[in-house]
Amino acid sequence: MDLTEGTQTDDDQVLFDDRDLLLFEEPPDFRSSTPPPSFTTFTRDIKYIIEQEGGESNSAKFRDITVRLVGSHPLWGHYLWNAAKCLANYLDENKELARGKNVLEFGAGAGLPSLIANINGAAKVVITDYPDEQLLDNIKYNVANIFSNIKDRERIIIMGYIWGKDTTPLLNSLDPTGRTKFNTIILSDLIFNHSQHHSLLRACKECIDPIDGQILVFFTHHRPNLIDRDLNFFELAIKQPFNLLAEKILERRMVPMFENDPGSEFVRATVYGYRLTMIDSS
Repeated sequence: MDLTEGTQTDDDQVLFDDRDLLLFEEPPDFRSSTPPPSFTTFTRDIKYIIEQEGGESNSAKFRDITVRLVGSHPLWGHYLWNAAKCLANYLDENKELARGKNVLEFGAGAGLPSLIANINGAAKVVITDYPDEQLLDNIKYNVANIFSNIKDRERIIIMGYIWGKDTTPLLNSLDPTGRTKFNTIILSDLIFNHSQHHSLLRACKECIDPIDGQILVFFTHHRPNLIDRDLNFFELAIKQPFNLLAEKILERRMVPMFENDPGSEFVRATVYGYRLTMIDSS
């Protein structure tokens, strides 16, 4: 399977012998064990499933997409978020965003939107998340479990990536010269991480095709008291050095992710979708 991820060198690692490692051994029952992975199934809208003669990727066998979620993770990879479901539906409804295109997802979690992009005939799908073995292995599992046909898998590359870092490996995954860029970039429920807005926009700007590229930003205001800080992402996006055009393309009411969280239930149940594009400088 042609699945790759970022690598790190071990040159600066401190070496321990067996006696040293005993210092870090925890007594039994010191902490609760990590919860096991869970599974959830996303059912695509039948009206968006198109049979193509000789094409397995859009066949009805892909109507129910069962993804594995990590048991627990500080980066919230153990949930399938409402925004990811809405984004998956949006990609199904607008197949031209993936068909024959280069697609990149940041902070993918289970990777549902990327999986849908691949089903809809993307030329290349690069799925990224924080370079944590648990997260990346889970994405690999989902890709291998959902796509039995090697031709469907070989279009996918899985990489660890930290927002704002060098984007050369991402671009080189498309073209060794780094000149080819991505037509569609997926951001699903990421802008709640306010401290990383600038880093995320920088990575998007460096990777997006300046001619026809689109950045799809889908999210929910999970903390209604911090709406302004969420929306600051778009305030940054439209200014220099990013100079992007922001357009609202979706607003959909869902069931709140966390019923007992504080703040307006209506706000916490609503998914918003925005499209960012390059402003024509001609």
